[in-house]
Amino acid sequence: MIYLSGPGHGGNAIVAQDYLDGSYSEVYPNISQDEEGMKKMFKQFSFPCGVPSHCAPETPGSINEGGELGYSLAHAFGAVMDNPDLIAACVVGDGEAETGPLAAAWHSNKFLNPITDGAVLPILHLNGFKIGNPTIFSRISREEAEMFFKGCGWEPRFVEGDEPEQMHQKMAAALDWAVREIQRVQEYARTTGDAARPRWPMIVFRSPKGWTGPKEVDGKPVEGSWRSHQIPIPVHDGKPGRVQELERWLRSYHPEELFDENGALIPQLQALAPQGDRRMGANPHANGGLLLRELRTPAFPKYAVEVPAPGSVSAEDMSVLGQYIRDVVKLNQKARNFRIFSPDEALSNKLGAVFEVTGRRWNAELEKGDAGLSPDGRILDGMLSEHMCQGWLEGYLLTGRHGFFNSYEAFIRIVDSMVSQHAKWLKVCNQLPWRQKIASLNYVLSSNVWQQDHNGFNNQDPGFLDHVANKKADVVRLYLPPDANCLLSCFDHCVKSRNYINVIVASKHPRPQWLTMDQAVKHCTQGIGIWQWASNDQGVEPDVVMACCGDTPTLETLAAVTILRKYLPDLKIRVVNVVDLMKLQPHTEHPHGLTDEDYDALFTQDKPIIFAFHGYPTLIHELTYDRANRNLSVHGYQEEGTITTPFDMRVQNEIDRYHLVKDAIQHLPSLGNRGAYLIQKMNDTLVDHKSYIHEYGQDLPEVRDWKWHI
Repeated sequence: MIYLSGPGHGGNAIVAQDYLDGSYSEVYPNISQDEEGMKKMFKQFSFPCGVPSHCAPETPGSINEGGELGYSLAHAFGAVMDNPDLIAACVVGDGEAETGPLAAAWHSNKFLNPITDGAVLPILHLNGFKIGNPTIFSRISREEAEMFFKGCGWEPRFVEGDEPEQMHQKMAAALDWAVREIQRVQEYARTTGDAARPRWPMIVFRSPKGWTGPKEVDGKPVEGSWRSHQIPIPVHDGKPGRVQELERWLRSYHPEELFDENGALIPQLQALAPQGDRRMGANPHANGGLLLRELRTPAFPKYAVEVPAPGSVSAEDMSVLGQYIRDVVKLNQKARNFRIFSPDEALSNKLGAVFEVTGRRWNAELEKGDAGLSPDGRILDGMLSEHMCQGWLEGYLLTGRHGFFNSYEAFIRIVDSMVSQHAKWLKVCNQLPWRQKIASLNYVLSSNVWQQDHNGFNNQDPGFLDHVANKKADVVRLYLPPDANCLLSCFDHCVKSRNYINVIVASKHPRPQWLTMDQAVKHCTQGIGIWQWASNDQGVEPDVVMACCGDTPTLETLAAVTILRKYLPDLKIRVVNVVDLMKLQPHTEHPHGLTDEDYDALFTQDKPIIFAFHGYPTLIHELTYDRANRNLSVHGYQEEGTITTPFDMRVQNEIDRYHLVKDAIQHLPSLGNRGAYLIQKMNDTLVDHKSYIHEYGQDLPEVRDWKWHI
């Protein structure tokens, strides 16, 4: 069994249990099992240079941060997936139960297979209050609460009261009942092969807030009141008698009956604790790197798109990746340690090949005509909730397995805060030698900003890159492969990595393919490079650097280069493509960053850089802020969009080939007036473009049919 503490500031529950069973002192020997160690433990709790009041990475036995509420139950379900012998006991605070992610998580039982998965035992703690308000579940009738949980597919048992001795007995009986029910359900399913969804047990535990704390302070009720939140006796206010009041309260627990004269737990109580790995703080499932096994992967070059010449063939990058992922699923079917998480978008994002070997996990009712639904599918995209995909995947990774999150780019923003919490978790874990590394949290974002066709403005947001780029450099990695072969190389690298958050932004639409597999591997290994076949500055200084990052910016940059080289043949152009976005940062700020010497070798120290970027232009300016070459003009998403053609989206945001050509000319005063006619031609073509799409609803033939031809 693994324990997850969902309520805010619930770290004391696990820290105390870890200390009492000895596992805390094994991890932190200075917190010894005696009076001196106990003093150190008390002082460090929620104290500068100490440990947080919530279940942070420093807490042995924890996989749920607990500082930001709402994710405990999703983490619990992720932990038990493909863990048939594991029970996740998850305490849910009644304040936490009001958050959107937690409210959705009650439906996670529709995705649990009683044969191949473990079980989640939710324990909803109704203590009645949040920081300053009552909780909703505590202010509805027991009948209404019972109907709610039964409607969600649970079998609730209520444990209610305020007398500690009686409540201990009631809770012990409820736990025995719940475990027996779980074992009964699993035994039936595993002996009969019937994976039909059962009604899983859960416990609703109702007790006063601040239970066993001071009844009153300054004549005002504390126990059973919102006033018991955090600090029931404000010793810091300096009022006479506060310390004595605190001491009387703490002595009411009779510590002299629980600990010997040296401060050690008495032997009779020590004997009650589980032994070895069954102790809360020593459970290997809560330190998932201990259980992590290498993912079996095929050789990704065998899925290569054959590219006889740059841009000569077209392919859907995500469809190509889907073939590789299909075989990853096949290779790991027996190990059952790899899953795909997506909010109803796996097919839309062109992962159709995966459905050749597995289905969508689904354990609710089936109807005639349903396709691809399976109680044992490896694809978790049956619930349209980014929060659940994120929470399940985090729980799955934190307990030692592998997976990735595939989402529309715009809607991954829904889990921005969850990503921040996981980044903080990994950052702290990197400082804890006892925390073993886990598989990276991998995102593959498709249906990206530059081609939404019929979806429109609300589906256009590349800002996840900005959000992640601001996290600690030793945790985050951002990749924007320009074609399918580069996507294969990037994904293969990411899915084998440890303790990172990897973000890959890819295209699902037909796109020109630029690099052979050999070229792609070299390019992705370096993360950035000059595309010599698209450049004409060999042996001389370039007049302009045309840089690009992302599939659509790459396409438009290359199209702009063909125009410039046709009409200004003497112009020396260098094309630089960026796959690993963090290469742009100095190496002193990010481990992937280029040295100043290497950066200047690519971009020069003073030549104009016309940079076409997938996301918001400000991110490129931020990453390159300390670089010598300030002659930088960035084109990217400017919050312009609607339901329109793919090329018009680029025109509206001035990342199209015609605007890039104009900008390049305007940054080359040495051209004098020679570029004026080409600028006029670009302006005329932009007018033609608008007229054409309004008349025909599609892009100009010269745009639709364009190919690299130099």
